[in-house]
Amino acid sequence: MSGLVLNKVQKHFGTVRAVEDVSLSVPNGTFVCMLGPSGCGKTTLLRMIAGLEEPTGGTILLDGRDITTQPTHRRELGMVFQSLALFPHLDVAGNIAYAMRIRGASQAEKKKRVGELLEMVHMAGYGDRSVAQLSGGQRQRVAIARALAVQPKLFLLDEPLSALDAKLREAMQVELRQLQQKLGITTIVVTHDQREAMTMADQVVVMGGGRIRQVASPVEIYRHPADAFVADFIGSTNLVPLSVKNGMATAFGKPIPGLAVTPREGQQLSVRPEDIILTPAGEGTLSGRVAFVRDLGATIEAFIDIEGHRLVAASTPRDRPVVNVGDETGLSFHVGNAVVVSA
Repeated sequence: MSGLVLNKVQKHFGTVRAVEDVSLSVPNGTFVCMLGPSGCGKTTLLRMIAGLEEPTGGTILLDGRDITTQPTHRRELGMVFQSLALFPHLDVAGNIAYAMRIRGASQAEKKKRVGELLEMVHMAGYGDRSVAQLSGGQRQRVAIARALAVQPKLFLLDEPLSALDAKLREAMQVELRQLQQKLGITTIVVTHDQREAMTMADQVVVMGGGRIRQVASPVEIYRHPADAFVADFIGSTNLVPLSVKNGMATAFGKPIPGLAVTPREGQQLSVRPEDIILTPAGEGTLSGRVAFVRDLGATIEAFIDIEGHRLVAASTPRDRPVVNVGDETGLSFHVGNAVVVSA
């Protein structure tokens, strides 16, 4: 089988179950983002794929070859660490060529490959620079080039852009995605940044509590989250408690026409802020009181209190609702844009 396959992979540290029964298939050429809160097991899982941690159980296959117990240097992978781990005593070219030198590549091979990679990461002419002279974004590019120098089958990155400022991070997200598409290399990125995952990934793996909660495309996960955890972690959402009365879904005692639900405990309705429309008081599906209005430039957010719960409605400046703090307001949404999830 081509690509990376994890089969019931586990990692226990004493009584702590950091990763539990993770199974995942990553086809060749796919860009995957492992996403989840701190402590969810995503970095531990990446380190097991890299051979830096030994699994407690399960198997890891790469192109049909069992690499579960193979040492890192035999796994044909490149890795970029969160700290980048560049060698300060080597110049840019020396850093990029380091793995090639260890493998006995000739001077001509190293020079040719370093030149190709510097061109690829938009740093042609920087080979003789000290890494201390580079900006954060340039160091990031050098770390990426170094990981790609030996033409790995698998490219792993652990929180690679977390140290960059917001604007540079967004630019590097686009660059990294374009580079991956150009090379067609199977890539796995660990991140806690939902925007990063939505920007770059073909496939998002949402983790929580050491387990996979959902695997799907970014749009699928955003629009059809598997449960309340995924809905709340990916982007921002409103989780509305649901109940069923006389066969009809209700929220805060009001019926939600057109919403199909089955009677069971702990159901919630996930509605994205951009799908909520504010209406005059007394109209709409629900009603509440405006607690706060926040103008973010590109969007305006209105925070609405309903029976001890707070919902957020987002709109563009062009569609800005005419509401002020303390106003009574109605809220409406299309049930086709809402998802029933389990708590």
